[in-house]
Amino acid sequence: MDDSLSDLGEYIADVAGRAVSSWIVEYNELTVHVTRENLKKFLKLLRDDARCQFTVLIDICGVDYPERSKRFDVVYHLLSLKQNLRVRVKTETEDGAAVPSVIDLYSAANWFEREAYDFYGILFSGHPDLRRLLTDYGFRGHPMRKDFPLTGYVEVRYDDEQKKVVYEPVKLAQEFRSFDFMSPWEGSEYQLPGDEKADQE
Repeated sequence: MDDSLSDLGEYIADVAGRAVSSWIVEYNELTVHVTRENLKKFLKLLRDDARCQFTVLIDICGVDYPERSKRFDVVYHLLSLKQNLRVRVKTETEDGAAVPSVIDLYSAANWFEREAYDFYGILFSGHPDLRRLLTDYGFRGHPMRKDFPLTGYVEVRYDDEQKKVVYEPVKLAQEFRSFDFMSPWEGSEYQLPGDEKADQE
């Protein structure tokens, strides 16, 4: 399998030219890195080329690297039923910079792009209806970003007096607990509930 993927990687890099910044075969998977500007043209090549025929879009997802200037990776997983091969295509983008939508190439991209926007805030230019998909309409922020607070910004509850759903700032019901982080195999310095039974024996 590695040989066929390596051959395919070389072929794709040769045909696509400067659109491909790098490619690698690892863990029996071909990953191709492309520039954002050439992404749509490259995916069209993968779909229409007779040697590729990657006609099925499996998934689009985001990856957050907040320490990088190009913070996000947008990852496309494609399947060629004809060749019985898969390929992963990655492109990098800055926060606020739009990636071209590929809905006109793969209709399945519609909800995948909306999900990436909802969870990461990744914008897709040319998307006909780029709005949140899984979080609520009034949701603040993008929950899969690594700098998103664990408690969120607001909490949602139904107010029986007002007879409607209300949004309020997050209030923690208890103080943060203190953990000793001791190994259960080494034993604790204090007696745990139930340990007194062992002393009686």
